[in-house]
Amino acid sequence: RTPGSTTPAAPTRTAQPVMTATAVPATATLLPATETAVPVTETAVPSAPPAAGPIVPGFHERFGVAGGTSYLINAVDAGLPAGLFVNWHVDPTQPVRYGVRFWHTIRVRPGGVRSNWADIDRVLAEQPGAVWVIGNEPDVYVQDGVDPQTYAIIYHDTYAYIKERDPGALVAIGSVSQPTPLRRAYLDIVLDTYQATYGTPMPIDIWTVHAFVFREEAGSWGVGIPPGMDGSGAKLYEVSDHGNIEIFKQNLIEFRAWMAQRGYADRPLAVTEYGIVMPPDYGYPPEAVAAFMTQSFDFYLNATSGSGYAADGGRLVQWWVWFSLYEAAEGYSTGNLVEGTTGQLTPLGQVFANYVNGR
Repeated sequence: RTPGSTTPAAPTRTAQPVMTATAVPATATLLPATETAVPVTETAVPSAPPAAGPIVPGFHERFGVAGGTSYLINAVDAGLPAGLFVNWHVDPTQPVRYGVRFWHTIRVRPGGVRSNWADIDRVLAEQPGAVWVIGNEPDVYVQDGVDPQTYAIIYHDTYAYIKERDPGALVAIGSVSQPTPLRRAYLDIVLDTYQATYGTPMPIDIWTVHAFVFREEAGSWGVGIPPGMDGSGAKLYEVSDHGNIEIFKQNLIEFRAWMAQRGYADRPLAVTEYGIVMPPDYGYPPEAVAAFMTQSFDFYLNATSGSGYAADGGRLVQWWVWFSLYEAAEGYSTGNLVEGTTGQLTPLGQVFANYVNGR
């Protein structure tokens, strides 16, 4: 959901009747993460290349936000305790600032990298050890929109370019839009293509994923079908599922188990975008959105399993990035943390701040 995106994440007013939903309770008992949802494949999977080393963020750095830089400045000045920032771009002016770590996103397209190479080179020279995310939703046509085979090649070439110039850089695989079986199948093709083409498992320092609950159907609202795929196993979520905390949690539990199955249990995982983008009259009033946020934070901090990241006590997720600091478009503004005109925290932004500061 980059600014100006035309992704039809929410259904139109005429296509979808107004829905109601009971607000999610503010507290809930967390169940231990399980690994039973993902079957073990019968085909042996090559071991992943050695990890770069344990990468465990501090408490503050785990809580991230996405949006425009001007809104980050306003939010931090207003007291938002974010530790990680994503704006879907490579930005040489964005080193660690305001106590917030910035992750660069190299945007891709079917023909290769579409970010500015001069900006990439400048960051490589001036910000050694930076985190680079290669692609933003390559599985969604109106985002980076590349088929999985092409993405594997782009990743290989970009990874090599970065590591040759800064061996200490951390390279992350681009986030698919949600951790569903269909998107895992897309990633299976990416990993298998890389192995078949280059004779070695795909080197990934950090795994990333987005954690929305969107419909997977061509021509409908949501995120559609990934390029180059037929949609087998697609999830036909309804609007009422969008803020279902149990679906949200189960998808991430299954994604972590799948990572372990593919040989990447020893890699940290970042949810680099998630939240509620449906408007209040679709069943997502402020109290429901606030409850979803706090329950997601509880889950991130407490959910562990044997397939989790051992260096972080078995936690499933190491970083999480809320969408968004500020979006003006109706339907995308439900999760706003800061007011666009005053620069003050919204009530939801205050919920974010109170949660982090209260720990």
